[in-house]
Amino acid sequence: MIYLYLAAALAVILMGARFFTNGVEWLGLRLGLARGAVGSVLAAIGTALPETMIPVVAILMGHGKAHEVGIGAILGAPFMLATVGFCLVGTTAVVLSRRRGSARVRPHPDLLRRDLGFFLAAYTLAITAAFLPPAAKPVVVVVLILTYVAFLVRAVTQGERCGTGDDTGPLLVAPRSADPHLVLIMGQVCFAFLLILGGAKVFVQGIGFLAHHFGVAPLLFALLVAPIATEMPELFNSLIWLKEKKDTLALGNITGAMVFQSTLVPAIGIYYTDWRLTTAALTSAALALTAAWLAFLYARRAGHVGGWFLASTGGSFYLFFVVMAVKGGF
Repeated sequence: MIYLYLAAALAVILMGARFFTNGVEWLGLRLGLARGAVGSVLAAIGTALPETMIPVVAILMGHGKAHEVGIGAILGAPFMLATVGFCLVGTTAVVLSRRRGSARVRPHPDLLRRDLGFFLAAYTLAITAAFLPPAAKPVVVVVLILTYVAFLVRAVTQGERCGTGDDTGPLLVAPRSADPHLVLIMGQVCFAFLLILGGAKVFVQGIGFLAHHFGVAPLLFALLVAPIATEMPELFNSLIWLKEKKDTLALGNITGAMVFQSTLVPAIGIYYTDWRLTTAALTSAALALTAAWLAFLYARRAGHVGGWFLASTGGSFYLFFVVMAVKGGF
């Protein structure tokens, strides 16, 4: 029964993702935003909110083990995006290579360098904060917040503009309208967000039940199990866009979420907890940074990123962490 419960939740998330990707493209078109801003900011923030609530609630309303879960969830999100997220994007690009004409993922040239550059700098600072004296941590919090503000400015002002309505396709709630009203666009985005939020909540509850049933430790649940459930919206959005050959939106949705999850969310953890990181937490952070760094170097050299490369690096790093966790290496 629990597996039917999970399947239904996934179906709701997928339907919400379809409405969300279509609606947020129209919103970007109406606002005249760059494609990179639509993927890295609008879509990334919208779909990052469900998993953001896990550490926020755990930290602000709990203590002790709850703080441990909160810190694990904060670090689990970037880890999952940089490993499972990259792996699924790469695998999809490979599977659809005939339809797409290539297994390469080709976002706007500046997107990966910008997003991953911000992520690498911010996440390194957030992890370094664990080794700094308490007096320095408020400074780190301010720097992380300002870093995200700088990222927003760069994302909104740079990159290619969104395409035309023909390129985007009709708004799903108004398929016959060539120029849908902003109210309809916002209504579809909000409706989709509620579907995603509801589906993610149900999915997390189901996964939590299974984790408890199989005796998974709180930190490992927060690092491995909860994020793979709550990252489903980003992953589904990206897979939909990748299928439509909208690589800037597809990859920007993941890398933009990585920037969000490495700045504002760690700032909450650093400010409200003692921010002591276990071996498992540090290992997940090191793997996320390594995966992002390799993708950054690849994009900087080639101007794109290979599907096989994303699939192999992301998948191998995730499997390494799982094996270490299962063998009790943490």
